[in-house]
Amino acid sequence: MGYIKVQFPNGRGQMLSGKLDLPLNKYIDGYAIFAHVFTGHKNLIASKYISRALTMQNIAVLRFDFTGLGESTGDFSDTNFSTNIEDIIAAADFLAKNYQAPEIIVGQSLGGAASIFAADRIASVKAIATIGAPSEPEHVMHLLGCHKEDIVKNGSAEVSIGGQKYVIKRHFVEDVQLKKMATKIKDLRKAIMIMHSPQDEIVEIENAAKIYHAAFHPKSFVTLDGTDHMLSNKEDAFYAGAVIASWVKRYIQLPSRGDLQTNHQVIAQLDGSKFTTEIKAGKHVLVADEPKSLGGNDYGPTPYDLLNAALSACTAMTLKMYAQRKKWDLQEVKVHISFSRTHEKDMEDTTRTGRRLEQFEKVLELKGDLDDSQKQRLVEIANRCPVHRTLEGSPDFITTLK
Repeated sequence: MGYIKVQFPNGRGQMLSGKLDLPLNKYIDGYAIFAHVFTGHKNLIASKYISRALTMQNIAVLRFDFTGLGESTGDFSDTNFSTNIEDIIAAADFLAKNYQAPEIIVGQSLGGAASIFAADRIASVKAIATIGAPSEPEHVMHLLGCHKEDIVKNGSAEVSIGGQKYVIKRHFVEDVQLKKMATKIKDLRKAIMIMHSPQDEIVEIENAAKIYHAAFHPKSFVTLDGTDHMLSNKEDAFYAGAVIASWVKRYIQLPSRGDLQTNHQVIAQLDGSKFTTEIKAGKHVLVADEPKSLGGNDYGPTPYDLLNAALSACTAMTLKMYAQRKKWDLQEVKVHISFSRTHEKDMEDTTRTGRRLEQFEKVLELKGDLDDSQKQRLVEIANRCPVHRTLEGSPDFITTLK
């Protein structure tokens, strides 16, 4: 997943820092904004891996730091729920002026609540996904604990949230108390997906039920069973993003286009996230990875699994086409492939300890009214599929820098 570092001003003249995550190919089906959790930032696990899942489905994502957080300028103590809403609107304005108006907002926790309010004011937004969002912004007050009275009485107090110290002022408390989300949701009339964990100990699952019942259709609920509030497990975050990416394509206008514009048939991209590799093959998205035992995320098949898959698929297709041409009753074909490496002693050269033997084992399952001669012929044809013949040959490899 590639990204561009961006900066843009909010309505108060402060510069907000963001990353615009882009799909691997040149095609973008739509733009989304990701609004992070209260006191969070754009580089949290949930932000990164939800964004990754969306970009793999050709959706560009702008994730940014709210005012006074992460790399954005401004004083956090001067912010409140309303300024969060304004920051999201500023992000939408930035996308509209420099790229394309966003059609999607994804918001987590209080960022989810802010996304609902912001979506009401961003005409281009057609769909909102909330993750662990409170049904009322005032819910965040429980994080302030015993400091609430001090904030109201003295005008401000220092509060510890997630191990970090933040100054919260009275205007923050007053602002969240004034924002009533139930009314806003009823007036929204945009597609909404509510995602929530039944085990969420920070924002209880009852909040999701209230949001769902307040919203009009089209609305959806997806349980994130077994996850924590922060989606701190990257597999959970990636799953949430993949579900959002699939759901949202019913509500955005997908551009018509041809195949991937490139001089090459396949593009693979790997960033700093272990070995997870995004692959674009024409219009199609694939993921390759290594197992966790080898330091990968196990998000997809290994490169050799994909090689085996290419050989087995090509073999099956070749057999089907041959049988159709011969008008044979081949109803179903299964091709089992395994690849192995072994070593054996080279008896002709006693100075070498051995040489590597690479072997594909191909087992066919053929169903249909076929006699023995037809089956044997299909075994012969299986060894003539294009991928098989390529692997048998000695292709030249030309590697250059772009």
